[in-house]
Amino acid sequence: MSAFSNSIGVSASGLKVQAHRLRIVAENVANTDTPGYRRKTVAFSSEVETSGVAKVALERVALDRRAGEQIYDPGHPMADASGHYAGSNVDLILEIADAREAQRSYEANLKMFDQARQMSSGLMDLLRK
Repeated sequence: MSAFSNSIGVSASGLKVQAHRLRIVAENVANTDTPGYRRKTVAFSSEVETSGVAKVALERVALDRRAGEQIYDPGHPMADASGHYAGSNVDLILEIADAREAQRSYEANLKMFDQARQMSSGLMDLLRK
């Protein structure tokens, strides 16, 4: 495999995991007001191929262990004897920061992908002459 295809493969793996990360953030934001919802988090790992190139891989999606806020509403169907029920543990500020970080990482991988493609195209043009 050439260095160009290796760099495109690495950036493509980065694009894939950051897109998945943005999907998880979107799920968390959408479920901010869902009672009992646990925030999802993603973990990444390095995946080394037989060619020796390390790509980014999605390791696992886990639930945040923090407790959700206790909301007092005695009329709510999920309320216990004391009138409280468990709310979501999603923090919108944290989700916005996570989304921005994932977006910037996605853009960096996209830029790397485009640079490798342009370099490969330039090399092909030089070889044709």
